[in-house]
Amino acid sequence: MPNADLPIMIVDDAKFSGAVIGRTLKAAGFRDIRTASSAQQGLAMLESRPVNVLIADWLMPEMDGLELAGRVRQLDEATNHFTYIMLLTAKEGDQALRQAFDQGVDDFINKSVMNQQLLPRIYAADRLSCLQNRLLQENQLLVESNQRFKKHSLVDPLTGLGNGHFAIERLTATIKHAESRQGAACVMVINLDNYKELMVTHGKKIMREIVVSTARRLRQLVRPLDVVSRLSNEQFVVVTHQPDIMQANAVTYRRIYDALNVKAVKTSKGFVNIRAAMCMSAADEETGFPSADKMLAITQQQIPNARDTGRLMVIRWRTAKSN
Repeated sequence: MPNADLPIMIVDDAKFSGAVIGRTLKAAGFRDIRTASSAQQGLAMLESRPVNVLIADWLMPEMDGLELAGRVRQLDEATNHFTYIMLLTAKEGDQALRQAFDQGVDDFINKSVMNQQLLPRIYAADRLSCLQNRLLQENQLLVESNQRFKKHSLVDPLTGLGNGHFAIERLTATIKHAESRQGAACVMVINLDNYKELMVTHGKKIMREIVVSTARRLRQLVRPLDVVSRLSNEQFVVVTHQPDIMQANAVTYRRIYDALNVKAVKTSKGFVNIRAAMCMSAADEETGFPSADKMLAITQQQIPNARDTGRLMVIRWRTAKSN
């Protein structure tokens, strides 16, 4: 039984031929049939609503069937759709066949045998187009599912640390903790300043080793309840809580700065020195608590200043808020 709802378009500048094909298809039970008298009109109709099967004459003025096929493939690409393209032609021989298939045509029928071959070819086109479009739809669902998973994922796949989403969650929790139990919420951004330089010198494999080793070193340097996350290729963040904001100072976290900037990282190609710029923001009840997003963003903005000073830069939130 034919798929009565199969969307079909006929593009033929010869109205008589198009009418004959349309009547044949309707007689076979197909109901969703549209007809265009030119390639341009057909494209405009396809942009409004796609079809699964396109039947077009090879030889048409202004734009022939092969050029139409190329334009339809572009439209398909943009709309994540598949159109089965069938050309009608009086041409014979392998050269014509190769030319048609090279242009993205799926099938073509010689006009001399159209009455015998049209319906069997349409049935085959129905099966193939429906299968292809179902696969495209399922693949799109997988893509969207992966995007949602990535959006809500909290783990950096390379280092096993938390990612940026996790850092914001933990900083938000730390701010709430400081609000309810006093103390200071602190966030420290660590930027690997020579990341790009090391990538060029050592390549991707060694750079991955450097990043993983840096992550392990940071985990060893912080306290058990401190949180280390990776924000991007070259940026890490440490979220901490201090019982007093005065303890959020360069002396308290000097060991982290020295461990990254003085002690080389071991890789499979030997030891590599990294350069890290570090900036910390701290907030307590007296300074006022910002949102986690804003606190992290302001701290990131201060990295160039920390780089210029060549030391761990610590700013109270009141100072950061005025910048």
